[in-house]
Order: sequence, then structure tokens, then C-alpha cells
Amino acid sequence: MAKKFPLHPSHPERICWGCDKYCPKESMGCGNGSSRTQHPAELLGDDWMEFGDWGLEPDRETSSSTH
Repeated sequence: MAKKFPLHPSHPERICWGCDKYCPKESMGCGNGSSRTQHPAELLGDDWMEFGDWGLEPDRETSSSTH
């Protein structure tokens, strides 16, 4: 089972989001090794879930705290 994908992580720049391992950017374990994959919030902003079909269900707690 895959880990739950965090919708609004506090420090997304510290993690590689390219697979379900969510490794620290200094020690990626998936074999990528070249660069980390950014979280969608880093690329698209805090409202990234509003655009496109991500196939993720927002948490009740998260969705109520952002509005």
C-alpha cells in the first residue's frame, strides 16, 4: 500500500516526491540520484489541488483549514 500523499507539507523542499519512499533530498533511495522531484505545491502554488485531476481525496481537516 502506498503512503498517503501529503497535500500541504510544511517543508516540501526537503523531500523527493518522485516515488512512495519520500526520501530526503540528500539520500534518495530510488536510484534516481540526479535530482529530486518537486511537490506540486512547489510548482503550482498552495491551490494546486484545484487544477487538474490528481486522483487524490482531500482530508476533511486540510480542506476546512485552507478555506
